Amino acid sequence: MVLVSSLLLLLVVTIIAITMFHSFGTQERIASNVREKQRAVHAAESAQQYAEWWLSMGNGGAIVTCGAAVTAPLGQVCQNKLTDVVPSSNVANVPWQIAGAETGVIYTPPGMTISTTPAAGTYYKSPSFYISYIGLTDGGKSSVYQIDAVGYGGRPDAVAVVESTYKVTAATKDLGGL
Repeated sequence: MVLVSSLLLLLVVTIIAITMFHSFGTQERIASNVREKQRAVHAAESAQQYAEWWLSMGNGGAIVTCGAAVTAPLGQVCQNKLTDVVPSSNVANVPWQIAGAETGVIYTPPGMTISTTPAAGTYYKSPSFYISYIGLTDGGKSSVYQIDAVGYGGRPDAVAVVESTYKVTAATKDLGGL
């Protein structure tokens, strides 16, 4: 009787241990996915902030019909909106393409390592952004732009897209001197 009870108790403990180890593995995968998604969001936000900085430096004047991708520090402001360019008007369909070629501005922040094979501390692809010219506001004093940016984590399935509307106001100030 003691032998049978011991074997049953051992079986129950074994099942509990197997369940715990399986649960730990699942939690580890969830944590890994969350980490990669956060890395993708941070990469997309860095591209978005670079685009906003680029516009604030007075580079938004030349508006072109965008086609193939360019690499930062160059940039481009597109008259064709991204939602008019991408299939099904869904900016979550990445990479963004016009006539089969990637479009936008590819921006690799300093210190970012790109590798198509997953490795610690690397990103799958450089982030990119697309600036669309929306129009003038404030009686023609301000230009409004829409910035879409995409970033990748360490794997091709870890992708984040962020979007912002950015207003640049041209102003002069009389400092009263001479």
